[in-house]
Amino acid sequence: MTDDAEKILGLKPEQLPEHIAMIMDGNGRWAQRRGLPRVEGHAEGARIVQRMVRECTRLGIRYLTLYTFSTENWKRPREEVNFLMGLCVDYLIRELPEMMKLGVRLRHVGRKQELSETVQKRLQSTIDETANNTGLTLALALNYSSRVEITDAVRTIAGKVSRGELSPGDVSEKLITDHLYTAGMPDPDLVVRTAGERRLSNYLLWQLAYSEFYIDEVCWPDFVEDRLHLALKDYANRERKFGAIGKKL
Repeated sequence: MTDDAEKILGLKPEQLPEHIAMIMDGNGRWAQRRGLPRVEGHAEGARIVQRMVRECTRLGIRYLTLYTFSTENWKRPREEVNFLMGLCVDYLIRELPEMMKLGVRLRHVGRKQELSETVQKRLQSTIDETANNTGLTLALALNYSSRVEITDAVRTIAGKVSRGELSPGDVSEKLITDHLYTAGMPDPDLVVRTAGERRLSNYLLWQLAYSEFYIDEVCWPDFVEDRLHLALKDYANRERKFGAIGKKL
């Protein structure tokens, strides 16, 4: 964590989460309330992603995972899906110099094979170019479904058992964790969801087992730095017990 966290928030480094997961909800509603096309909300939402990456870097957050596009989002109108995919490619191209400057390392969380060749190539190129960066790890949950993720992990483990590479007795929580898309990343300490929604929406079901939740009523395009600060201060006042008896009575 950086000294900026204490100056800006009045919090000690150990009071802040190492890993924040965000569900960026309300782009379409934000636009519609302003009489704009839904896609304008997504474009504004992408600008907020830029600001969140910069602010998390400044505060010393180590991991930021963003629910960018779920497997269920393919059900949306084709024009909106195409816009979202194009927005993703544009973001990866436009923000690469900033990622390199800030030391951001990109990861992809989700199934890559269903994405278009253009998106796959741009995504992999940015992952490769930022691989040696040592700052914030930015994980984009793109074409992501937690149930699919767990299914893929179980299928891979079952294959190893059938080939004799593992025995059934080797299967443990750690083994499953190591076969998820997020392998090598710590579980999120804090999950933030905007637009007042109070559901997980098939997001990181395994990883969020002991995460703290923060719900903000504002839509994602209005989730600016001050809103993040409120979430972090709220988190700092939580007592994380992980099933044990807490110190506070």
